[in-house]
Amino acid sequence: MKAPKILPWIAHKTGISEDLALKLWRRAAGEAEEMTGCCDSSDYYRLAVERFIDLSQAEGNSLLVRETPSVTCVFWLWRHQSRISSMHLLAMQNVARLMQSGVSKLLRIEGPAV
Repeated sequence: MKAPKILPWIAHKTGISEDLALKLWRRAAGEAEEMTGCCDSSDYYRLAVERFIDLSQAEGNSLLVRETPSVTCVFWLWRHQSRISSMHLLAMQNVARLMQSGVSKLLRIEGPAV
């Protein structure tokens, strides 16, 4: 799998080099593949990115000299963005359930008159 385009940004924000970030990405991708059993699902990618962010933050915090100060909320930012992007899907699912139950009730009320 190719490295994600967000890799240099995370490397910069956590204060590690891009070479080290690429090594950490490969490690995270391998661990995610072991956990999911495949390398083409959305669960695999989510696990790989989350693990990469964890590894890069741990490595960035362990460096003695940093070019830029590290931002410790990268993982939180990624999780928050994932939650926000999935909220509209949950809302649509709830609307569909509501409509389905409404239609079911309506059909039961307007059943054949005997």
